[in-house]
Amino acid sequence: MGNSPADVEQTIVAFLTRTNKMRDDFHADMPLYADGVGLDSLETAELSALLEDDHGSDPYSTGGMPQTMAEIQAFYARVETGN
Repeated sequence: MGNSPADVEQTIVAFLTRTNKMRDDFHADMPLYADGVGLDSLETAELSALLEDDHGSDPYSTGGMPQTMAEIQAFYARVETGN
């Protein structure tokens, strides 16, 4: 699987669907935690591992905590361009 925004979105949406966290009003700028999708720490760790498995790197391992799918997509866009 590639690192295009659509590929990353597919990974995240599949994960949210599998964990019953997918919302009808989900969008790229919705928070992944608390008042947004509501991922807990275990689910966040699972998402981190899944992203690394599917896309070869993990936005959570850089010391940051992406808050939205859009931030995760931006991470992979930077990886693709080497920035």
